[in-house]
Amino acid sequence: MSNKVGEELSNTVEKAVLVAAETQNGQRLWNAEDSLDELAQLAGTAGIEVEGKVVQRLPHPNPVTYIGKGKLEELRQELSLNPGLNSVVFDDELSPGQQRNIERTFGERIKVLDRTALILDIFAQHAHTREGQIQVELAQYEYLQPRLTGMWRHLIRQAGGRAGGAFGVGLRGPGETQLETDRRQIRTRIASLRRELENVRAARHQHYRQRKRKELKTIALVGYTNVGKSSLLNALSYPQRFNGNGQSGSDPPKAYVADQLFATLDPTTRKVRLPAGTQVLFTDTVGFIKKLPHNLIAAFRATLEGIEEADLILHVVDITHHMVDARISAVRSILSELGVADKPTLQVWNKADAVPRWMTRSFSAGALQVSALKGTGIEDLLSAVECVLQKNLIALEVNIPYTEGGLRSRIFSQGSVQWYQDGQGGTRMRAFVSPGLAETLKPYEDLNHEPGKA
Repeated sequence: MSNKVGEELSNTVEKAVLVAAETQNGQRLWNAEDSLDELAQLAGTAGIEVEGKVVQRLPHPNPVTYIGKGKLEELRQELSLNPGLNSVVFDDELSPGQQRNIERTFGERIKVLDRTALILDIFAQHAHTREGQIQVELAQYEYLQPRLTGMWRHLIRQAGGRAGGAFGVGLRGPGETQLETDRRQIRTRIASLRRELENVRAARHQHYRQRKRKELKTIALVGYTNVGKSSLLNALSYPQRFNGNGQSGSDPPKAYVADQLFATLDPTTRKVRLPAGTQVLFTDTVGFIKKLPHNLIAAFRATLEGIEEADLILHVVDITHHMVDARISAVRSILSELGVADKPTLQVWNKADAVPRWMTRSFSAGALQVSALKGTGIEDLLSAVECVLQKNLIALEVNIPYTEGGLRSRIFSQGSVQWYQDGQGGTRMRAFVSPGLAETLKPYEDLNHEPGKA
């Protein structure tokens, strides 16, 4: 392809019609219109201009064409009369047979995408680390493998861009050259990617073991996409730039923030000091969304293991969104799928500064209200985190000799110190510490000191 043609393609705007089937047994918390609004956001993030929306109410999706054949023909005629429309995006994952039948109806001029392909394309755009790219590539291959028939004749996949000549949403992907249609080669590539991910998982587990040895507690930020998790992580970690004398130190690198769906794919971890002095790790994770593709969850298992390893989950919620209850339900469903629904969890209602006065909102019991943008509620959040973590700690009073300065530092960095007093022989203190550290401190227990008094 010549550079001139490539430039013309890169300047072409993808314009699409969005299609949803609203079934009688559909999710009660979501209707088709709300779901298509979210699909429109996904399309915009991927670079597609939405020109129209179509909803058909059915007892169940048509197993051959997803929507009814009459509605499909009606849509075909509309597309033929509007040459500017070049894509149709369906709100559910299409089966390979449904996609082929729809493509035959529309003809080669119209690109047929489903919600899964759209999400995978966004992930391909936003995966910047090698680990993220491996995970996206694996998910894309597993999605496309059963769709090989009749599809690869025009599909060129490339690493995060269009250098190989492919154009548009759904065509960004793993390789730099046109993919072979041979299933054996693709199976071989999938096996290779899985081996790479196993190496990533092994390296992660090594990090987890090191954290356990240092007795560092980990808090995972989870939530629906674009609820402000990265902004909250910045609000939690940015104040740590001040040292004990109130002087500015070096700022930690800020987590990437953008008003986009799935702006953050690669986990970011920051060390934060709780009110009593304990150092903990807060980890930002990839956002969730309803109908999150199962192969994507499987591919990102190495990343999502950070949630499994966490001591506490902060479920971040956008208080201003009109579908907040449905979003909470979607996140809980994914946490259940990951097997972490029973982990200690705090619900954090973000964007409290942006709630209109006329809006009434019923809050879940124990939910915390914060504004990551304004920094309000952050101290209360840290105190709540500390309170939850203390439930798994042991309270004790000790007298640490001055010769054991390293042990004293461990109590301050790993435990929660209630009070301390420097005396002639050493430092008396009361603290909440982990069972392992409590065992180390047994020889220094201050059994003669009157409890609760410094």
